[in-house]
Amino acid sequence: MASNVNPTVRRRRLGMELRKLREDKGMTAEQVAERLLVSQSKISRLENGRRSISQRDVRDLCDVYEVEDRRLIDSLMQMAKDSRQQGWWHAFGDIPYSVYIGLETDAASLRTYEPLVIPGLLQTTEYAQSLVRGAWPETAPADVDKRVQVRMHRQKRLSETENNNPDLGPLRLWAVIDEAALRRRVGDAQLMIRQLEYLIEQSEQPHVTVQVMPFELGARPGVNGQYAILEFPDASDSTVVYIEGVTSDLYLEKANDVQKYSVMYEHLRAQALNVDQTREFISGIINQYADKG
Repeated sequence: MASNVNPTVRRRRLGMELRKLREDKGMTAEQVAERLLVSQSKISRLENGRRSISQRDVRDLCDVYEVEDRRLIDSLMQMAKDSRQQGWWHAFGDIPYSVYIGLETDAASLRTYEPLVIPGLLQTTEYAQSLVRGAWPETAPADVDKRVQVRMHRQKRLSETENNNPDLGPLRLWAVIDEAALRRRVGDAQLMIRQLEYLIEQSEQPHVTVQVMPFELGARPGVNGQYAILEFPDASDSTVVYIEGVTSDLYLEKANDVQKYSVMYEHLRAQALNVDQTREFISGIINQYADKG
């Protein structure tokens, strides 16, 4: 396995290049599908990076688009080869949100809103264990451990550079957390105290910003649910809005969609407590947990 390759990002970049070739040729995805005797959905999934791309796929598409530049074809073929290699998360087996992990691993910044639980990147191990057991009660203990291990591994992006990209420093994280996530008791009171203390500790890192959205602010943008906005250091990689689902996740990349969520997030940040107020607010909840025992 090549250690300098992120297969998820490679698929996205390759998909964008193939889409550009199709558009330059003036063809629709349906027309390409007809020429190759495949479904239109396959072409769409290849272009949006949601499907693994083989070198044969690249060869066939280049034939349809009448690409004659040998260096371009070789470059696309190499990207296809890299995109089929495995990222670190594949060592843990089948991970339902592996596409997201691949994006997060190579992201330069992440803005997230969490209305119900502490963000995964800011969870303690024991909080994560208790949360996974409660959220998926039928999950086998081994699978619970696997999910928690993956979550803890993801947190390395907050403290170190991404080994696959030495130019990529620690992830810049901005988290707006609803008061409900702080008061929802996951495990016992002592576990919550340790979790909230850890949240304050992490918020003191220069590249981590945490803001709380108190109940008293009432309705506000984003109240409908969790979402995250991932941005990348390479200008060719479009910003992605990620919305987690129970059985499937949603990834939005159209400029108009990203703009709407970005504006909504700016409203959230403006309305939430500032950094100092947030730490004071969390400390107050810690004291309440301590009083309750």
